[in-house]
Amino acid sequence: MNNKIISLIRSALDENVTSLSSVSGGSIAAAYRAELKSGQTLFVKASPQHPDMFIKEANGLRELQKANALRVPEVIFADEELLLLEFLSVTTPTRPTHFFEQFGKQFAQLHRHTAAQYGFSENNYIGSTPQHNLPPMSSWKEFFAVHRLEFQFKLAEQNGYKDKEIVYLFRRVEKQIEALIPNDGEQPSLLHGDLWNGNFLCVENNVPAVIDPAVYYGHREADLAMTMLFGGFSEAFYASYHEAFPLTEDWKRRCELYKLYHLFNHLNLFGEEYYPQIYNVMKSLV
Repeated sequence: MNNKIISLIRSALDENVTSLSSVSGGSIAAAYRAELKSGQTLFVKASPQHPDMFIKEANGLRELQKANALRVPEVIFADEELLLLEFLSVTTPTRPTHFFEQFGKQFAQLHRHTAAQYGFSENNYIGSTPQHNLPPMSSWKEFFAVHRLEFQFKLAEQNGYKDKEIVYLFRRVEKQIEALIPNDGEQPSLLHGDLWNGNFLCVENNVPAVIDPAVYYGHREADLAMTMLFGGFSEAFYASYHEAFPLTEDWKRRCELYKLYHLFNHLNLFGEEYYPQIYNVMKSLV
């Protein structure tokens, strides 16, 4: 067992650890399952890439819980070295269609939890990339252009990704934002922020649960865009969502725009293999 992690848990909770084992999901931080002497089981994250990463993740999980919409693991403890969460036992959906129908309905309920402005009370992270949420803005177009697209694009340039065609297309997309995003009057919705097929679980009784958020208040279509990027969500999910919280015309086209934030983030995290997807999405928008 990892004596340092055990010592950190003991210090945080004043309780002994009877077993500690590594689990999958440790690309951003080391992940473990811990059994306590009391019988409680915890999901443990350690070795963060940024000192405040676990604190920001904990705040995001607590914010999601406020919507009373989706199953979210309870935060037990968070500091600069350690994040302790309720351990959720993962199962395979026995009724997949029903699972995704419930998931879509509850995701819509999450998006009905709103705020006055776009952004969040603090900056946080998407993966290991800083995510800027401050200052909050009253304009979604401005918020998305400045805090999402332009931030990731500049980071890509700093990282040496300066493909001339990508730069040219990006500037053309920027000029299209005013036309691509309508003023639909929707309130800023609470977003998970990073919902792909690795960040949701099926737990006991076919209940959907979400983990690893990059929380902020934004346009709900931006959250749906991420679900469409790497697959894993059935048509039942989108049909159920639309029934619970109808989407407006051309929402799928706008999702192409919102995908760019995540594609540029993946470029910054993982490299040039994301050039073709970025190119194709931008080409479809201009």
